[in-house]
Amino acid sequence: MIHSRTIHPQIQALAKQLRTKFPAGEVFLVGGPVRDLLLGKPIKDYDLLVRGVPAKPLETFLKSKGQVNLVGKSFGVFKLKIKNSKLEIDVALPRTEHTLAHTGAYRDFTVQSDYRLSVAEDLSRRDFTVNAMAFDLITKKLIDPFGGQRDLKMKQVRAVGTPAKRLGEDYSRILRAVRFACQLNFTIEAKTWSALKRLAPRINQKISDEFVVPRETIAKELLKTFYHNPPKALELLDSAGLVKALTPELLKMKGCPQPTNWHTEGDVWTHTLICLKNLRAKKYQAKFPGHGSATLTLAVLLHDLGKPYTLQTPEQHGTDRIRFNGHDLVGAELADKICERLKLSAYKDSDIDCDPEAVSWIIRHHMLTVSGKVGEMKNTTLEKYFFSERPGAELLRLMYVDAISTVPKNGAPDLTTFRSLEQRLNNLTKLGNATKRRLPRPLLDGNVIMRLLKLKPGPKIGKLITKLREEQLKGKIKTTAAAQAFIRKIHG
Repeated sequence: MIHSRTIHPQIQALAKQLRTKFPAGEVFLVGGPVRDLLLGKPIKDYDLLVRGVPAKPLETFLKSKGQVNLVGKSFGVFKLKIKNSKLEIDVALPRTEHTLAHTGAYRDFTVQSDYRLSVAEDLSRRDFTVNAMAFDLITKKLIDPFGGQRDLKMKQVRAVGTPAKRLGEDYSRILRAVRFACQLNFTIEAKTWSALKRLAPRINQKISDEFVVPRETIAKELLKTFYHNPPKALELLDSAGLVKALTPELLKMKGCPQPTNWHTEGDVWTHTLICLKNLRAKKYQAKFPGHGSATLTLAVLLHDLGKPYTLQTPEQHGTDRIRFNGHDLVGAELADKICERLKLSAYKDSDIDCDPEAVSWIIRHHMLTVSGKVGEMKNTTLEKYFFSERPGAELLRLMYVDAISTVPKNGAPDLTTFRSLEQRLNNLTKLGNATKRRLPRPLLDGNVIMRLLKLKPGPKIGKLITKLREEQLKGKIKTTAAAQAFIRKIHG
């Protein structure tokens, strides 16, 4: 049931004003907002459908309420920013969509708006039943011609009409189905799932050397999917054949063995899946609350991707044990290629934003505490990796999730190294602003040192800066005077 009090009062006022102006007009909340209201979730974006009012009079009315942009004449969609409000809404006339060439590309649709169309006709063009409902803002009645409310109760994603036809009209709906299953934590209805699996290979289909589904669209759907439910995303995408179609490199992790004295949890694929599950586990959330960035999620997904490509075994290579020498570097290169191929940097959202360079950097350095002993690392090294402009916070999170997902023979993940690292980082922050995890500002910069010692620019200045910074981060030098004295002393 939808209660009016859950709908923004300015939306309700707009509907009443429109009805007063046009007595024959009808105003509906449609699509995702209706779904979210029925699920008891807050509405992020408002989509309104107005029938019974021709486009031109509707546009004139909306302009009296705020700033209006017309998306397209044939689409009959207006973007309205209400006066003296941050509220932006889409207001559309009912419309029909017909695919022209049945290529699976959304751009092959012909779209025609018609203010006389029924609400049911408009809803019939939509992708899934849970998105094909409308709520009459005047009569307060729910319009649900395709059983969306029933599917919400059954927690399933089901295509409107014949699944093969609906998904075949626009192949991006293949990914959207998986995304909604992860976003809502639903299953995918059997016939819809069957059609999805059959059509999945077509996600890479091209016409005149152009992808039918733009890679930018794929980036948007994949990032949203992993953002909402990382482990379910990987499992569903794999079961659907979409991992094979889009990121076949990941499949090499299946069956890739790991040394059992450290990894009793299984092969690289299993370890990766456990890592993704732990991103949402209570243990991880207690230490690092929140959803985490898309950058971190992608880094976790791909952090061990280099292992199958660097695998060495005693049987085949004569090594003392299973080894993956350089898998961090190889994995970073593979991550670069995947992010570029799928245009993962193209999608920008306030909550979901992937930085491919950061993903690659995190993967390249996730073995930092394995290749070097934490206790022997210089403070300036820790500053470089965890306090600079680099994504040190995400690197630390990956190290933690990797550690708690690695199960040795005794069954208890070994967090000794991570705790040692965390302690050193905490000690460093005490020198500066512990609340904001900021280190103290350097006491002297290169220009000051050159003037002090009457030196010209060169490598020696950098070495002096590093030595001074190391002493400052040890807490031994705290004032500018002490810093100047130290520089003079080591310069000789």
